[in-house]
Amino acid sequence: MSKHLERDLDNLQRDIVSLASQVEETLYKAIRSLERREADLARQVIVGDAQIDEQENHIEEECLKILALHQPVAIDLRRIATVLKINTDLERMADLAVDIAERAVALHRLPLIPIPNDLQRMTDLATSMVRQSLDAFVHLDARLARRVIRLDDEVDRYNREIIDELVRLMQQSPEMVEAGLSLFSVTRHVERIADHATNIAEDVVYLVEGEIVRHRPEAVEVSE
Repeated sequence: MSKHLERDLDNLQRDIVSLASQVEETLYKAIRSLERREADLARQVIVGDAQIDEQENHIEEECLKILALHQPVAIDLRRIATVLKINTDLERMADLAVDIAERAVALHRLPLIPIPNDLQRMTDLATSMVRQSLDAFVHLDARLARRVIRLDDEVDRYNREIIDELVRLMQQSPEMVEAGLSLFSVTRHVERIADHATNIAEDVVYLVEGEIVRHRPEAVEVSE
């Protein structure tokens, strides 16, 4: 590897890790604004999304420059391809955090609705998946990435149970329908965040092992 390529890849790594840190913080603030009914904090999340969008554009441009200037191959090419995909997943996570923040603002104006206990567990699990998938990327840890992939089934289970609970609540208390629908949306957004964490974990497996495991659950289990 040339010194120039090594320098550019190191800079790219710092950029994507910085974006990941911003997105993690955004997710944390969005969830906290919902749990504590803090509309001002939710608005901070909404306003801050523009900065994340700019960073996403910057990283994509840097990836394309490296591809054009250095024409990398093998592991270096997989690394850049992985960063491009992770970059997209992180930006979409941030968009989902904004959606959650918007629901938090809406709920602030509505009658108080009990938040299902499982929603807290689900959000904790989803944010843990985000953190672990990014740790797997930084440390090139395919084993950790595979654990993250398997956790997605548990998030899906929480999603189904919470939606069933919200449907029962809205049937019993029609005055809670609007608030219930907002929590319904939040639940779906959290589930999608976990999906993006799973995507990142799958990309880490590809980066480390050169194996595409997306849509191939048997590959995750066999290689563990």
